[in-house]
Amino acid sequence: MSIEEMHPLFGRVVPEWSSPTPQSTSLPPFLFYVYGGGNDRSALRLIATDFNSNTFQAIKSCQQLEDLRDNIGIGGSWLEFVDYLTTSLKSGDVKLIMDGVLESGGAARARLTAQKAKGMPRILFSLAKLVDGAASEAMANLSLDLYKEFKGVQSSLAEEQESKSHLTKVVASEKEKNATLQKQLDMMLYPRKHKSQKINNKTDSDSTSVMVSQDSPGILFKKKKLMLMTSLFSTFFIF
Repeated sequence: MSIEEMHPLFGRVVPEWSSPTPQSTSLPPFLFYVYGGGNDRSALRLIATDFNSNTFQAIKSCQQLEDLRDNIGIGGSWLEFVDYLTTSLKSGDVKLIMDGVLESGGAARARLTAQKAKGMPRILFSLAKLVDGAASEAMANLSLDLYKEFKGVQSSLAEEQESKSHLTKVVASEKEKNATLQKQLDMMLYPRKHKSQKINNKTDSDSTSVMVSQDSPGILFKKKKLMLMTSLFSTFFIF
């Protein structure tokens, strides 16, 4: 992946003075913007601004980025270096260091540093101050590209919500179809179950009849004899 293919990065950072002095004033938060392109399609550009009196910029060619890569000791392929660069700039450990207090209260120059994780190499870019038309142009570019990024995210979110809504409707429709099919299946199976129950009841009745019929004639004779003996015994006991 080349630098020009790198997705634009936006971030917010609270600046700090490298060496605070009585003349240095507190500074508002800055927005920074990192992207590939410009007049030199192989260049990496960085802009940091408070949209007031402090706007800074850095332009790095591929050769300068190669030198930066060697200086901080990032090995591996060029793709891995670009990935390390973007990940570092996306991390929460991004700092904007201000140097040289001007009479206007701003800074003469700045340094933007980023670190992927604690203990890993820190990337540093020196930024030059922009004034007048150059500063206005840089702020305009940042604003327009930030708006494009916002609209892109908004459009992507709308598409995801539409897809989710469509999926919800499909799931609801499938549930309704399943419920209808289940109802039809129950209606088809009920007569069979009813018939099966009648058959089972008839079988139980026949079995009972068979059992009763098995009691005669021998068993019935014995039962009658037992009843007779019981009656005689009762009569004998009374007298």
